[in-house]
Amino acid sequence: MSHDLFLAAKTAMAKAYAPYSKFPVGAALRTADGKIYSGANIEVASYPEGWCAETTALGHYIMGGGGKITEIAVVAERMPRVTPCGGCRQRLAEFAQADTRLHLCDETGVVQTVTMGEMLPYGFAGDMLK
Repeated sequence: MSHDLFLAAKTAMAKAYAPYSKFPVGAALRTADGKIYSGANIEVASYPEGWCAETTALGHYIMGGGGKITEIAVVAERMPRVTPCGGCRQRLAEFAQADTRLHLCDETGVVQTVTMGEMLPYGFAGDMLK
């Protein structure tokens, strides 16, 4: 089931705009109803401003109606088993659950699967801010 999610992330990575870092990344999210939302990193001249792949995928997810995220895949062209950056871990945790599977990929497929809780064990939660 995760291979199609990996392929969506890899396809997104091919559309990355990374002229400054030369580090294309793709991400894809699957919701409980089977929808897949993907995104690529998009850099701007005021580097390191821009969008991470996970942020772009979350934007598509929100605009597409959201839902329960069941799986996430992340792939980078030049890094095996890439993980989301710290900011993206928090962004993903905002919409995913601690037990949501996160597939860390290389250019051929899933290398390791962890949970969001393992990736961000002490993240902020919205109920902390009330």
